Amino acid sequence: MAKIIYKNPIVIQRADPCIYKHTDGYYYFTASVPEYNRIELRKSKTIEGLKDAETITIWEKHNSGEMSELIWAPEIHYIQNKWYIYFAAAPNKEVTGITFNHRMYVLENDKENPLTGNWIEKGKIDSGWDSFALDATTFEHNNKLYYVWAQEDPRVEPKSHSNIYIAEMVNPWTLKSKPVLLSKPELDWEIKLYWVNEGPSILKKNGKIFLTYSASATDENYCIGMLSADENSDLLNPSSWEKSKKPVFITSYENHQYGPGHNSFTVSEDGTEDLLVYHARNYTELKGDSLSDPNRHTRIEVIKWNEDGTPNFGVPSPDTRVFKV
Repeated sequence: MAKIIYKNPIVIQRADPCIYKHTDGYYYFTASVPEYNRIELRKSKTIEGLKDAETITIWEKHNSGEMSELIWAPEIHYIQNKWYIYFAAAPNKEVTGITFNHRMYVLENDKENPLTGNWIEKGKIDSGWDSFALDATTFEHNNKLYYVWAQEDPRVEPKSHSNIYIAEMVNPWTLKSKPVLLSKPELDWEIKLYWVNEGPSILKKNGKIFLTYSASATDENYCIGMLSADENSDLLNPSSWEKSKKPVFITSYENHQYGPGHNSFTVSEDGTEDLLVYHARNYTELKGDSLSDPNRHTRIEVIKWNEDGTPNFGVPSPDTRVFKV
């Protein structure tokens, strides 16, 4: 079988990428836009086709109020025969304490093609306490729907910008169980410049559930860590999860790819390969601060699998596509 090779970057100037392959054979793509003012969708039968696919704005930020600024990290999911997009938004661009003022929200669409129809605002996700919260993802397992996200909690010591939590859901916009803390920034590679665990994503394989997350500042220090749990364990029990002591995906100075992170997972067109979807920059001299610099590009790596059944993400591959920004 021929080795699958993807030209990187897949889509330029799109951070926090989410690629979802649906049963209709299409890849659906969304990500943070540099302006942080809207949510876009595009679709393609191939990953390569996403770069030139028609882009539809399905939602725009409010003129004022809680969803009026800094629209971050949308994720598209198909749950119980409807489409959902989870995202974070803030009422302003201010920093309160050590974080911004984001909260988590969700949109719903019951059309077969999510690029059509109206997306309904289902409201804010209530995690049980009111603080900086973002980067929600969901997954179904053993007939249960789970919600995984990042949130600040001043009760957790040492105080961090965000930790990773999990809860069971009643429906795609309501939590059923109390949040359970799975990971907080504590290792040296998780606390470079900022104390951050964020951007969780789920990969199920080989009898395990792998939860990746991103850590540290969003410059070249940004990297991916991982938790692992047995698929038959109690996923709401923190002891079911084992945290990797080292990051599983980091900057490659040799390949000029810096700050890889905020990933999602998808599969190849023929279904034979699992794929890591992530963003990275190809330079370290940022244009402004790390969040205002627009050149975090969407990228793909084919995941290899170790003998013990764990994923091997390798290193970020060099750019193989000529592009202009």
